[in-house]
Amino acid sequence: MDEVFKALADESRRALLDRLHARNGQTLGELCDGLDMTRQAVTKHLGILEAAKLVATVRRGREKLHYLNPVPIHEIGVRWIGKFEVQRLDTLAELKRNLEQNHQP
Repeated sequence: MDEVFKALADESRRALLDRLHARNGQTLGELCDGLDMTRQAVTKHLGILEAAKLVATVRRGREKLHYLNPVPIHEIGVRWIGKFEVQRLDTLAELKRNLEQNHQP
C-alpha cells in the first residue's frame, strides 16, 4: 500500500490517472497530448503507477495501451477511509438521537 500512497502523492501522476479514468486504454502518445511534460517524464510517471499496480498495460501490435486499475484505490478506501467514516457516521447518528430526545415536548 505504501507504493500506492507514494504514487498518488504526485499531482502529475494523479492527472494521468484522471486522463485514464476519462478514457481508458490510451497509448503513451495520447497520454502526452496536451500535457506540460516531456514524453520521458510521462514514461517515468507511468512506470511508478505501474509499479503501484494503479495502471495496467496491454500490448496491441506495436502499441502499448495503458489502463486504469481501480483496485488499489478501492483497497485504500476499505482499509483507511471506510473505518474512519463508520465512526463519524455513528457519532452523527448519536448526536441526532440526543438532539431529538432533548427537544421532545
